[in-house]
Amino acid sequence: MVDVLSQLGAVTREFRNDEVDGEPSHIQTLEQTYPSPIDDVWDAVTSAERIPRWFLPISGDLVLGGRYQLEGNAGGEVLECEPPTEGSGAARYRVTWEYAGGVTWLTVRLHGEGERTRLVLEHLARAADVPAEMWEAFGPGATGVGWDSGLLGLGLHLGATDGKLAPGEAAAWGATDEGKQFYRGAADAWGAAHAASGVDADVAQRAADATYGAYTGA
Repeated sequence: MVDVLSQLGAVTREFRNDEVDGEPSHIQTLEQTYPSPIDDVWDAVTSAERIPRWFLPISGDLVLGGRYQLEGNAGGEVLECEPPTEGSGAARYRVTWEYAGGVTWLTVRLHGEGERTRLVLEHLARAADVPAEMWEAFGPGATGVGWDSGLLGLGLHLGATDGKLAPGEAAAWGATDEGKQFYRGAADAWGAAHAASGVDADVAQRAADATYGAYTGA
């Protein structure tokens, strides 16, 4: 059993369109706070030993300028890496997210709050690089729900969310009633974020419905 409703409610999601380096861009942001100090959360999201425990097996050189590859998923280059230092209370890394021939950018920021840590994940894609038919069908939920799944894994790993779900069980779990509840909630949350950015609410809901169907086969 996984506390789906608690996890869904623990994540703050935002979508916006902006211009970055002169290029119209889609920017998605997710935030969640974990009951672990910043050093532990940093290790969880940067260690090749720990990442597979909550996300996917990873190979490569997880250092500044190195390249990484997630098994069956994206790879890329480490562009920035600022580990937490004593007294700073902050850390960040930025990587390219290269998948299916396309390049987007992922930034993860950590903010230490005593024995807790707030994680902010930002995923940026140039609008011109996103296939128009995919965007029209799914909107930000196509990738946003995937990141929700990642934060679910991290939440279980760090004890922020009650329950157990090994990464290798995630695909089968998505077909269960509990999994469908999670994907329905995540898709609808991204639909709400899409609408909040100024998109017509009916358009955003249709995209959320399509996203839910794509993740669950419904």
